[in-house]
Amino acid sequence: MGTIQPVTDAEFETAVLKNANPVVVDFWAEWCGPCRQVQPVLEELAKEYEGKIEFLKLNVDENPQTPLQYRVTGIPTLNVYHNGEVVKSLVGARPKAAIKAELASLATA
Repeated sequence: MGTIQPVTDAEFETAVLKNANPVVVDFWAEWCGPCRQVQPVLEELAKEYEGKIEFLKLNVDENPQTPLQYRVTGIPTLNVYHNGEVVKSLVGARPKAAIKAELASLATA
């Protein structure tokens, strides 16, 4: 619990768009330094928001369709989905406090 599960293009609709909870999707790649930098922060947030916000990660190299569909051009990108729609998009590595501030309104939704 509280860990970030991977999601694929094939699973995206069910795991993200049809999810009853808000979902943060981390668009990342193995070779991306800032992606590795933000990973521990997202792990901490996944534990803090367990049961309120779900956290998933999508490898853009292995799953190119979803990033193309949502116009993800830079990584890391954190897209926040709620009720099947993107409600926030955060591009680039950010400190925990900044990400937490962006998610605050969703945790009570």
